[in-house]
Amino acid sequence: MYRYDTLDKEFLADRALEFRQQVARRLAGEITEDQFKPIRLMNGLYLQLHAYMLRIAIPYGTLTSTKLRKLAYIARTYDKGYGHFTTRTNLQLHWIKLKDAPEILDHLAEVEMHSMQTSGNVIRNITADPYAGATADELDDPRVWSEAIRQWSTLHPEFSFLPRKFKIAVTAAAKDRAATRIYDIGLAMRRGRDGELGFEVMVGGGLGRTPYLAATIREFLPTRHLLSYLEAILRVYNRHGRRDNIWKARIKVLVASLGAEEFARQVEEEWGKSDHSRVDLPDHELARIRASFAGTFETLQAASEALEARKAADPAFARFLRRNVHPHKAPGYAIVDISLKEPGETPGDITSEQMEVVADLGQRYSQDEIRVNYQQNLLLPHVKLDDLPAIYDALAAARLATPNIDLVSDIIACPGLDYCALANARAIPVAQQIAERFADPALAEEVGELRVKISGCINACGHHHVGNIGILGVDKKGEEFYQVTLGGSGEGDAALGQMLGPALPAAKVAEAVEQIVGVYLRERKDDERFLDTYRRTGVAPFKEAVYAEAH
Repeated sequence: MYRYDTLDKEFLADRALEFRQQVARRLAGEITEDQFKPIRLMNGLYLQLHAYMLRIAIPYGTLTSTKLRKLAYIARTYDKGYGHFTTRTNLQLHWIKLKDAPEILDHLAEVEMHSMQTSGNVIRNITADPYAGATADELDDPRVWSEAIRQWSTLHPEFSFLPRKFKIAVTAAAKDRAATRIYDIGLAMRRGRDGELGFEVMVGGGLGRTPYLAATIREFLPTRHLLSYLEAILRVYNRHGRRDNIWKARIKVLVASLGAEEFARQVEEEWGKSDHSRVDLPDHELARIRASFAGTFETLQAASEALEARKAADPAFARFLRRNVHPHKAPGYAIVDISLKEPGETPGDITSEQMEVVADLGQRYSQDEIRVNYQQNLLLPHVKLDDLPAIYDALAAARLATPNIDLVSDIIACPGLDYCALANARAIPVAQQIAERFADPALAEEVGELRVKISGCINACGHHHVGNIGILGVDKKGEEFYQVTLGGSGEGDAALGQMLGPALPAAKVAEAVEQIVGVYLRERKDDERFLDTYRRTGVAPFKEAVYAEAH
């Protein structure tokens, strides 16, 4: 993991001190809320429905046990004893008092963390494959390149006031676990004909009011030119992006209006005029960053007798292995997904006590590393097979062993109207009601892979557009209704969902999902996933089942 140097640490301390002085001015009434707003947003502090919310950056979703314990301490001391992991792999604290915000920034700085660029029209937190450095299907460790982008983009003077917020995702594996097609820039590593590593560059993705999937503007960009090419993209966007209309300000609108081919032409022209050597990383700097992510693994047997014996004797443990444990690139190791989606709970929420349990497991069993993924779950990337029984027991005791990764109850949901001032409807209760209908792990496993995603407003923080089943909360004359879409995907087969029919009242949503699943179980052939069946049958049988009473 990348470690901050003396300059980084001094900068964070100075930044926290500066914000302390600004907060003191606000509390003393020397500046108004309108004057204070841009200052607090530059430090990740939002004013939501009931309190301030602090969004803490977790670059490319990577934590140490020390960092996670600090987050647990902050949540217990300054919030209500829990935090909420988002689809951007950040942690949000929803009940912050303004007077405490500077203290929290001091605590974060102590463990090389901060909340900068988690808000505002800047380059936000960089997202990467959560299995980075652990999976055998990657060409390189994407965290190396994510960290390079993070350093380049943090407080970049040219890109600190973009037309709109800007998000970048990086993957280097055959399977897209970072949803790169829904980002402003998605980077997918490829190998060229001569063996050279490079990136497929995708630009113009984004959900919200007008959803788009990113278009490929360059099939292959040599890795050594990554930063200079990103600079060219940002310059074209900064030059032409709309600043007069917030709904048309994202780069997705610019790419759509110009056309991907013309946008690519302008980027290539801008890149051709730039001095690449001024921006691109020199080899020694890339080597310095890469050394921070070098992992070492023991030589182990590919199978574990202790694991197999426990698996044979304990059906619950065997189910956990099937759903939450995945192959590692090193023999004798595994990747362990930790579900934050126990039926009945709030998706993505985790208590301080649970954070401490995961921190302890990460330190003891996973080379002191914990990851956050965009599905609002955690994972331990480097676990020995022999240690899986002990990890399962500790997770089960902390109510963190729900065996539902990628199943119907593994629901993505934004905070919605329970917290967010932008929301039109609640998302959390709907997610809880759906998950409770599929709380039986045998039923959820019978249904198989099915991704449900819920947003409380058109901003789509819950990624509903790319849910196999997507649910969007809307307001109709003061009542909460929900639009349902089917067939979306954020994976390598990325697609935007198709509207099922008229919006449903809140009381009907969980029932509708149950009916949709029923149609799938009736119609599926062989080992088809829900998405496969939907793409074969189309929307008609699902629509008929949900709206049958209306006919």
